[in-house]
Amino acid sequence: MAASSESASLPLHGIKIVEFTHMVMGPAVGAVLVELGAEVVRIEPIGGDSTRSLLGSGAGYFPMYNRNKRSICLDLKSADGLDLARRLCAAADVVVENFRTGTMDKLGLGYEALAALNPRLIYCSEKGFLSGPYEKRAALDEVTQMMGGLAYMTGPPGRPLRAGTSVIDVTGGMFGAIAVLAALQQRQTSGRGQKVSSALFETTVYLVGQHMAQMAVTGQPAKPMPVRISAWAIYDVFETRDGEHVFVGIVSDGLWQKFCEAFSLAELAADETLKTNSQRVLQREALLPRVRDLFRTYSKAELVPILERTGLPFAPIGKPEDMFEDPHLMASGGLGATTLPDGRETRLPILPIEMDGRRPSQGGKLAKPGEHTDEVLRDLGMTSASIDELRKRRVVA
Repeated sequence: MAASSESASLPLHGIKIVEFTHMVMGPAVGAVLVELGAEVVRIEPIGGDSTRSLLGSGAGYFPMYNRNKRSICLDLKSADGLDLARRLCAAADVVVENFRTGTMDKLGLGYEALAALNPRLIYCSEKGFLSGPYEKRAALDEVTQMMGGLAYMTGPPGRPLRAGTSVIDVTGGMFGAIAVLAALQQRQTSGRGQKVSSALFETTVYLVGQHMAQMAVTGQPAKPMPVRISAWAIYDVFETRDGEHVFVGIVSDGLWQKFCEAFSLAELAADETLKTNSQRVLQREALLPRVRDLFRTYSKAELVPILERTGLPFAPIGKPEDMFEDPHLMASGGLGATTLPDGRETRLPILPIEMDGRRPSQGGKLAKPGEHTDEVLRDLGMTSASIDELRKRRVVA
């Protein structure tokens, strides 16, 4: 498939990736790499990946993490389907999979089998656990959030609560993409590929590492975030006169003075017992009610411009649906036009980085199941007649 001039300028242009993935973690690896210019071919079962038809909170998984990927439907239970999969992997730079441990080996698509065909192959396995006593356990994002301490830190005491998005799946996918990039760089000098892995449990533990370090430094275990001892006196969510909510953080002595000046609090600014952050933290229980009462005298529309002028860290409390119309995202191109499989148009977040002053990608298209089957197989040298024969036997779709 010919590349556009725009894709040809991206850093991973020319890198070919084959995905055996479902749900979020595995597709998130390819989602990062495809936005950096790699060509990603998803191997889906006949009829398409079941992730496409999830309801409720799962309805957004497929459209968010599979844009711009090519789709080919293969029956991996048939010898011919497996042969086609091996041929695709033999011509690839990277294979990504996130199925239960042992599944790919049983199919003859494990690392050892494919590396024998393609010694330069980088094989990325996204798992529940890295090597160790837990490695054969089944895991989900929520399982490892509970197990690794994140749910404990998120909810109030006695009420562990998962984070409000698939944060471990996505971050684990990001770590997988980092490992792939490192392996591609190492291949430049070694000439050989390798197997790389990231996992949900270890990703969770990495994210709570700051709380583990807190224990190591202070000797005191970290308390759940809702009841934590804040490092700053004013660092909370406040209600406005019209019932809206705004987070405000005063994280330096200079910002404290700016806050007092902006809201005409000369008495507080001059109070020698409130000059330093440590002094204010000790008086937090007295300060917070005063600030809450102050902010309740303003509407959100009145408060936000004042906070903007002060330079204080602040944030109106947004909902995911608010982001579609966020003025910063709209102006900066943070949402890319996306065509859903049924033809509807929407805008979804693109890779949150800039390279050379620009975003590397600008949205894209979601393939229908098997949309690129003929195209991908022709790239392997197959004729239309042979593809039609495989389709009649339900080997491909």
